[in-house]
Amino acid sequence: MSQTVGKTRLAYARAWHLIDIGSDPRALGRVASSIALALMGKHKPIFDPSTDCGDYVVAVDCANLHTTGKKRSQKLYRTHNTRPGSLKEINMDRMMAKWGGGEVLRKAVSGMLPKNRLRKLRLARLKTFEGKAHPYKENLVKVRLGGGQSIAEQPSVKKAFEELREAKGVPTP
Repeated sequence: MSQTVGKTRLAYARAWHLIDIGSDPRALGRVASSIALALMGKHKPIFDPSTDCGDYVVAVDCANLHTTGKKRSQKLYRTHNTRPGSLKEINMDRMMAKWGGGEVLRKAVSGMLPKNRLRKLRLARLKTFEGKAHPYKENLVKVRLGGGQSIAEQPSVKKAFEELREAKGVPTP
């Protein structure tokens, strides 16, 4: 039996997900959790913890990040470079003012990813933007379900199916 069964290009293809943080009613941790799952690829049937099979995530409107309670003023982000007296603390409000909501979201997602060699690669696929505008509009795939045109009826997909049928010698239905 072949060792490559199930390891097709289509299975490992990366999709692009768009998350509008400003209009999402969920709190920071809930949104970060769903982003981490998409970056790891846990929603795919081919998920394997040792391979990087996750998708891209574009998070827009990060300036309007929703948190609960008093986290904005009480949550502290700490950095230390192991030298005596080098501990630095910054709260969430100051971090959002200095670096933006995208950095707060990135730190939350980073904490939810596994601490292994794939962490930086997965986190690099998270694209955060403070406003609604982003340069990845062409990469996002929108599939209309219900009343819209199905994906099999799109011209590029029809052409690909016809070429495949001709190559295999299967008559068209």
